[in-house]
Amino acid sequence: MSDAPAQQAPYRVLARKYRPRDFSDLIGQEPMVRTLKNAFSAGRIAQAWMLTGVRGVGKTTTARILARALNYKTDSADRPQIELSELGEHCEAIMEGRHVDVIEMDAASHTGIDDIREIIEQVRYRPVSARYKVYIIDEVHMLSTQAFNGLLKTLEEPPEHVKFIFATTEIRKVPITVLSRCQRFDLRRIDTAELAGHLRKIANLETVEADEQALAMIARAAEGSVRDSLSILDQAIAHGSGTVTAEHVRAMLGLADRARVIDLFEHLMAGRIAEALDEFRAQYDVGADPAVVLTDLADFTHLVTRLRFVPEAAENDPSLTPDEKERGLAYSRRLPVKVLSRAWQMLLKGIPEAELSSRPVAAAEMVLIRLAHAATLPTLDEALKALDQAPPDDQPSRPALTSGGGASPSGNGAQAVARSVAADPSPASAPTASARQAVRLVASSEPQPASAETRPQAEPEPAQPFVPIYSMQDLADLADRQRDPLMKVNIRKCMRPVTIEPGKLVVSLTDDAPRTLLGDLSRRMLDWTGARWMVTLSREPGGPTLDEIETERRESAVADASRDPEVAAILAAFPGAKVIDVRLAETADDADILEQAPDDQDIPLDPDEADDL
Repeated sequence: MSDAPAQQAPYRVLARKYRPRDFSDLIGQEPMVRTLKNAFSAGRIAQAWMLTGVRGVGKTTTARILARALNYKTDSADRPQIELSELGEHCEAIMEGRHVDVIEMDAASHTGIDDIREIIEQVRYRPVSARYKVYIIDEVHMLSTQAFNGLLKTLEEPPEHVKFIFATTEIRKVPITVLSRCQRFDLRRIDTAELAGHLRKIANLETVEADEQALAMIARAAEGSVRDSLSILDQAIAHGSGTVTAEHVRAMLGLADRARVIDLFEHLMAGRIAEALDEFRAQYDVGADPAVVLTDLADFTHLVTRLRFVPEAAENDPSLTPDEKERGLAYSRRLPVKVLSRAWQMLLKGIPEAELSSRPVAAAEMVLIRLAHAATLPTLDEALKALDQAPPDDQPSRPALTSGGGASPSGNGAQAVARSVAADPSPASAPTASARQAVRLVASSEPQPASAETRPQAEPEPAQPFVPIYSMQDLADLADRQRDPLMKVNIRKCMRPVTIEPGKLVVSLTDDAPRTLLGDLSRRMLDWTGARWMVTLSREPGGPTLDEIETERRESAVADASRDPEVAAILAAFPGAKVIDVRLAETADDADILEQAPDDQDIPLDPDEADDL
């Protein structure tokens, strides 16, 4: 007997070790399982399936289980079925990816038409041992256009012994002609609570001590992906030497303490900037990533807003900590929806700033400062209400805040409030801090009346006229009117529109655009319109440039002219001739001039036309 120790089996990661082997092991995909079960029971088995969803929800695993169900064969059952409790003749080889009749292909590395031709040539042959020959094509959206076109006919009328199963994370990149030939199943993200329960089950099977808060943190970090959650759990077990705690997971992932995130939220909503920055620095010092802190703040803001309308949601979500439930409900009753909505929008814009910045800590702190400052500002409704309530009883009646036609508030009311407070600074007549802030806000944003007390000595400069900008053509026309030919050329050649709104212009640029174009245009817009315009660069491709639109229109006109019978006859009579430009023979304005001019009066010609003559 040998004294050598038995060879230890190689370690398998949790994502592979606990990979589902039948439909009962799949979590969160009950609608798909129910549909397949009914279809198999009724004998309505499709020829092709399309499985789509985010990474890690089980697309490839579902494809293998489906191939196993199609080829299920035991001593007591010899037909396709969903109930796979007993191991069949082909099951083990199919689940291990080594069955000769179940061909798995990664479209990311086999994208060409030659790979599809090989499949087309093989489908004519019957399976070697199984009931069906099953082709599983993963990441099918990576196939080329020629490969998709080559697959269409076989996919529409495959032999009876062939089935296709496709999987993709980018369903919108798959041609509609392919989608129409498949039954589509959208595998959904796994709910956080359900995913945490699955992690608890696996931790028990692995005899690993894991607290509930740590598993909830892992489930949230996985964002609905089972594979991601198991990979993080595997890492957490190694990090904690067999014990998974919230502190270990937080340190490993760079997460912020949920309770401390709520403390930071409280400082921000109270406008305590110094305390908020100290709390953020403390979280950063213990390993929290700045962008993750902002993301957790956005999550808690969303939770508070949701609890305001659905208070019972706190009790139905086991992934929430007691602090999140109790303090979230309290904030949902105290904070207005407008304040929460404003904080949400600012966080959505601030998170990419922190992620893409070369100084993420500084970028995150600037976002927090903006949040704390905006949290104490009154909304427009609060400002108007404060103006209505601010004057004392003995103050003469002031002009109305709004005109009968629903115009915007005038500045007279704000000035009347300010004068009344200055004349009687007693506590009884002074408005509250929020009212004084509202007075300052509205008084500074509204035009001042030209009264004897406030009329300036010099005449004010005339206001800039309103310049409507609704399209890139309007922008180019404005540059033309301002006699800035270089900016007009850059607008036409280098700028692709993404969003055009009053005061906001979002564009993408061509490769040959000047580096200072957006800054130069922003300064020009201030000079031209008298208003500040936000000109920003987008990652989206944007629409065509004005020059591209003009080129396309000209080419279309030339193509239409070439198809004209008379023009076609001329081109045929003069070999080598071609249409280089198209001009209308007579416009409506030209016709009116001809009708009004006397017979003996010469009609002035366009200089270009005179040169042609």
